[in-house]
Amino acid sequence: MIKRRPSKQIYVGGVPIGGDAPITVQSMTNTKTSDVAATVGQIERLAQAGCELVRVAVPDMEAAQAIRSIRDQIHLPLIVDIHFDARLAIAAIEHGAQAVRLNPGNLGGEQKLAMVVAAARAHAIPIRVGVNSGSIAKDLLTRFGYPTPEHPEALIESALENVRSLERLGFSDIKVSIKSADVLTTIASYRLLAKSCDYPLHIGVTEAGGLIAGTVKSSVGLGILLYEGIGDTLRISLTRDPVEEVRVAFELLRSLRIREKGPELISCPTCGRTRIDLFTLAEQVEARLQNMRAPLKVAVMGCVVNGPGEAREADIGIAGGHGVGIIFKKGELYKKVPEEELFAVFMAELEAMEAEYKNNYEQRQ
Repeated sequence: MIKRRPSKQIYVGGVPIGGDAPITVQSMTNTKTSDVAATVGQIERLAQAGCELVRVAVPDMEAAQAIRSIRDQIHLPLIVDIHFDARLAIAAIEHGAQAVRLNPGNLGGEQKLAMVVAAARAHAIPIRVGVNSGSIAKDLLTRFGYPTPEHPEALIESALENVRSLERLGFSDIKVSIKSADVLTTIASYRLLAKSCDYPLHIGVTEAGGLIAGTVKSSVGLGILLYEGIGDTLRISLTRDPVEEVRVAFELLRSLRIREKGPELISCPTCGRTRIDLFTLAEQVEARLQNMRAPLKVAVMGCVVNGPGEAREADIGIAGGHGVGIIFKKGELYKKVPEEELFAVFMAELEAMEAEYKNNYEQRQ
């Protein structure tokens, strides 16, 4: 049983963060923010994938002024990402941003930070203090050295200095993130930060890489932290379509039994007994499962010898044979189907189970 680190609770829009709230999944758009149509379109796709918070870059005033138009067309809470320019933060807040991610130390002094804090307080939105290993002040690097797994202190002190800057201004509606591209440094840093403050923490491995490298690095680093109860929101950073970030994030949470969203796919790696095109079949099933809500265990197995037995915990599964496949439920044979009809018949059974789940869910509401 995972025991969550106690933390204060804040709200981003209507979404609670920290405390006893569920760990939330967020992503970030990669569109030009001032291109409202493209940005809204991508946010809608993220929402369909289950994303619960979304962040957009605000590199210029055109992007800041686009925030209102974007917010008017989406349902997810909208976070703006600000670097260096306090004017952009204030403009984005005034145009409807529901949270701001910034590094208070690079806004140009306490007076400019105070202006941003005043705007955030006036609009009742939180600030995320976001620092990474590439944005640490020179004096901290001189004192502590570049952050490593053995000595992550520079990263921690950078975050805490920025938190104290907000606290001196009487602001405490704060979330904190500290990121490194190195997995072990990320783990060590968050462990130390978790002991040093009680603000909610956003966790992630920055610049993690493409689909394979990024998924592995994020799953190792964030999986360890989540297992230790550290983390209130997370993002899987991938050099991919951000929808993939959301899917990986929910699979990570599912693997630790923290949250379950939609069906879980179980599939075998194939062996010499496999006589059907299992790769294609598994890909087809996985693609169809993406938009389903029922918390089912779904198995796609290569042969009837071990399929039903190895996947006996699956709610429903298929296994291939010589020109024929079987559909099984809870390890028991349900139906034999010609191979060419296997996918269609299987999906019809799945969709019936999905419809039953939705009907029962709606009756409970």
